[in-house]
Amino acid sequence: MAKTKTKWICQECGYETGKYLGKCPECGSWGSITEEIQVADVRNKSVDFDVKPTALSKIEFENEIRESTKISEFDRVLGGGLVKGSIILLAGDPGIGKSTLILQVSNSLCENEKNVLYVSAEESVNQIKLRSQRLGITSDKLFIYPQTNLEAIKATIKTFSPDTIIIDSIQSIYSNEVQSTAGSVSQIRECCISLMKIAKTTGTTIIIIGHVTKDGNIAGPKILEHMVDTVIYFEGDKYKSYRILRAVKNRFGNTSEVGIFDMHATGLVEVKNPSEMFLTEHANQSGSVIIVTSEGTRPLLLEIQALVGTTPYPSPRRIANGLDTGRLLQILAVLEKRVGLNLSKQDVYVNVIGGIDISETAADLGIALAVITCSKDAVVDEKTVIVGEVGLSGEIRAVVNLEKRIIEAQTLGFKKIIVPEANKEITGKFDIEVVKVKRLIDAISACVHV
Repeated sequence: MAKTKTKWICQECGYETGKYLGKCPECGSWGSITEEIQVADVRNKSVDFDVKPTALSKIEFENEIRESTKISEFDRVLGGGLVKGSIILLAGDPGIGKSTLILQVSNSLCENEKNVLYVSAEESVNQIKLRSQRLGITSDKLFIYPQTNLEAIKATIKTFSPDTIIIDSIQSIYSNEVQSTAGSVSQIRECCISLMKIAKTTGTTIIIIGHVTKDGNIAGPKILEHMVDTVIYFEGDKYKSYRILRAVKNRFGNTSEVGIFDMHATGLVEVKNPSEMFLTEHANQSGSVIIVTSEGTRPLLLEIQALVGTTPYPSPRRIANGLDTGRLLQILAVLEKRVGLNLSKQDVYVNVIGGIDISETAADLGIALAVITCSKDAVVDEKTVIVGEVGLSGEIRAVVNLEKRIIEAQTLGFKKIIVPEANKEITGKFDIEVVKVKRLIDAISACVHV
């Protein structure tokens, strides 16, 4: 006999309660707790006792555990390619290009003589065919299966035995064992657990596409991100051509790697040299400097622009795009205290060109010099690159991976780079002039020309 159980579950965090609450006590969301009915089969079920514990030293490691997709930017983010038996969650804003990317990845896998089952829960076969024609994809090993029922999907996987499975999207899949609508916390949890069992028992790679909320978080319970092996975000402004693929969780690789693509009419194209792309419109003027930041193991050269102007309001505004506003306020306080730059009557706007979000502190010196040059109507030489963290006492602190940053600046034809004197590990000889500075005032003297 089936036993019916009613729960009130928060659709934001998965918190469960026995009654309705207007506000979730776990995440603080209002109106997110909804009623869900679950039907549990209380009959005895057979349990597989064949699996035995294995000593770690006896486990044989497969040399071909990874499989390249032939898309180097995608492989970079994954840590070298798809891992057999893994579950990958790909999330991103609507219209950013998730389905386009996965369709191109599927085609690359098919070219490697792999069978790919594309489960489309949101689009018809005709809609996917239209996209594939635009992308120039005509593979006999890519199979489109429009289905939303989990039990039907599991039966098809069992009979078809694909090498890779695409689920587009997990929020549209539902199971008959859970009496709630597709996309609810219970449905997402049940569907993901079932897919995880398939991946681990058969060694099939499963790529799941997930929706995001208005706050930019993956829709559904947080346990969804805990169950999968890899979580990657597809970011970017859908009104611009470039896209950034970023790993935020990866059990098989580095979580700070990024892949960069350029969206064309015929699909996504890999960007082999992103620094060159971001600097195409650089103009040598006051308030503009070039920094070299690091995304994972990849150095990127970016332009930072600052605008300083007199404010008509009692409280000046501080607006930062692409970097933390708190970090900008700290840099402005250091400039006022250690350099004597009075900005109490000035609005300050700082923007990272290209839409890249900078989280590391190695951009501090570039931000400071951009603000100073705009305030004093000075310029930094267009062939000069800046890198360094600014301390509260005005000292320039060391940064990581400095030699890689220097080599990247040298490769792109820059003549001078301002680096922290605290970095003692610089041993190589470079064709670019390396200027070491100890304090913020030294950096200003080394590169600012009025």
